Amino acid sequence: MGVSIHPQAIVEEGAQLGEDVRVGPFAYVSAKAKIGDRTTIGQCARIDGDTTVGADCQIFSHAVVGSIPQDLKFHGEEVRLIIGERNKIREFTLINPGTEGGGGVTRIGDDNLFMGYVHVAHDCIVGNRCIFANAATLAGHVEVGDGVVVGGLTPIHQFVKIGDLAMIAGASALSQDVPPYCLAEGNRAVLRGLNLTGLRRALPREAIDPLRSAYKELFERGKPLKETAERLLEESDSDEVKKMCRFILETKRGIPFERKTI
Repeated sequence: MGVSIHPQAIVEEGAQLGEDVRVGPFAYVSAKAKIGDRTTIGQCARIDGDTTVGADCQIFSHAVVGSIPQDLKFHGEEVRLIIGERNKIREFTLINPGTEGGGGVTRIGDDNLFMGYVHVAHDCIVGNRCIFANAATLAGHVEVGDGVVVGGLTPIHQFVKIGDLAMIAGASALSQDVPPYCLAEGNRAVLRGLNLTGLRRALPREAIDPLRSAYKELFERGKPLKETAERLLEESDSDEVKKMCRFILETKRGIPFERKTI
C-alpha cells in the first residue's frame, strides 16, 4: 500500500512522507515535515515547520504539532521538533518546537500518550512510555524522564525536571523538580511518597525495597537532604537509589517536600 492523502488535505511540496502514511481531510503538512512509515494524520490536524514524526504515530483530529513557540523572544529562527515512534497525540494537543535560547529543538521519545488538550512547550525533552492526561501542560525547557505519568489539569513550571517512573497527580501544580520513582501531589505539589504502582509494574521487588528505605532516610528523618543523598550515594548498592540521589544532588530548582524537624 502507498501513501493515502485525502483530496481535501494540503501537503506542501517538499514534505517527506514514508510508506503507508495516511493524511485525513483538511489536514495540513508543511514543506519541511518528515513523516515516518504508517503514521496517520487525522482530520484537521496540522503538522507545521521543521517537524519530524517517527513511524507508527497517530496524530488525531485538530492536533497542532510544530507551530511556532509561544515565546516573545522568538523571531523566526530555524527551530525543530523531533517526535519518535509509536506516539499517540490526541485531539487538540499542541506541541511546539524549540527556541534559539534553548538549543532550538523540542524532543519527544517513543511510545508516549498525549491525551486531549495537552501542551508541550518549546525546548522540552520528553522520554519514552510517558502518559500525559487531559490538559496537562508543560512550560518551556521542562525535562521528563521515562515512564512518567502526569495527571490531568496539571501545569508544570518552566525548567522543571521529572525523573524516571515518577507520577504527578491530577490537578496539581508543579514548580520544583521531582526525583525518579516519586509521587507528587497538591497545589503547590509536594512529594507524597514513592510511585509504588508504577514501580511494581516496572521493577522487581528486590529493587523496590531499597527505594523504600532510601525515601524514608531522605524525606522523613528530618536530616539535611543533600548530606543524606551524598551518604546514600556512597553507601547504597542499589542503582535506583543512586539514581535518585544523583538527581537530588544535581537539582537546580529544589525538591518539593514537607520538611520535618529533627
